[in-house]
Amino acid sequence: MPRYTYRDLKPTAEAEATFCRWITHLDAEFTRHRNVDIRSEIVRDELHQLYLGRPHGGKLNFNMVSELPLNVLQLTLDPRNVTLEPEYYGDVDAEKYAERKPLIWFWQMFDRSPVGLNHWLGFRFRCMLGRHIFKHIGKHVKIFHGVEFSFGYNLTIEDNCTIHKYVLLDDRGEILVREGSSISDYANVYSHSHDIRDSSDVTNHATEIGPRARVTYHATVLAGTKIGEDAMLGAMGLATKDVPPGTVSAGIPARELRRKDRHAESEKQAR
Repeated sequence: MPRYTYRDLKPTAEAEATFCRWITHLDAEFTRHRNVDIRSEIVRDELHQLYLGRPHGGKLNFNMVSELPLNVLQLTLDPRNVTLEPEYYGDVDAEKYAERKPLIWFWQMFDRSPVGLNHWLGFRFRCMLGRHIFKHIGKHVKIFHGVEFSFGYNLTIEDNCTIHKYVLLDDRGEILVREGSSISDYANVYSHSHDIRDSSDVTNHATEIGPRARVTYHATVLAGTKIGEDAMLGAMGLATKDVPPGTVSAGIPARELRRKDRHAESEKQAR
């Protein structure tokens, strides 16, 4: 069967230079400034231009009722004026999250902005932010639009991983996406669970994907589960227990369907 590898695409030279200059500038600013207020002001100013096409500045007119929606929009572009779901969780490290919150808001609002579907720019923009948000992000990582995570500081994504659109990475506990792994569109990976009698009784677990594993479309990995090396969780599958290395599992709950040919051959030779 034919193999189809990703094509290497680029914008125009002028656009590439502009995009790279913007990302490099933001990376330097977030490296230099870890203070929440300064980071919030940077994000506010950048979003103001992305959404409204003009620099931030000037006083808002709160007297005109007709301008209230515009006031609401402008105020909401500032991360200090919004609350995000993970802030409400009782197990959040408030100090760690506060430092990252402006960047998480930037990530989410970039994806919803007029430039959010520009893949060439988006891959590079999200990896730049990931270096300031995540526990670790490796080289040659591709993260598509609409990907969400909880705290960020409990998330590790190693080299050569691909996270496709609208994936949820719930890193309340810890999530490790090992080298070369792929998580497909609309998949969910969890690292916390609730007691069946008391939903406020939360237990965090480490959840691990790979290396070189595939979690395919709309699949769900429950907290504390490991998708083994070179394993695959099939579309719509629900992994409630570990998926062994070199296997294909699917279903609700997921069960092993077969071993990949090269793993089956290795086992035969070992016997």
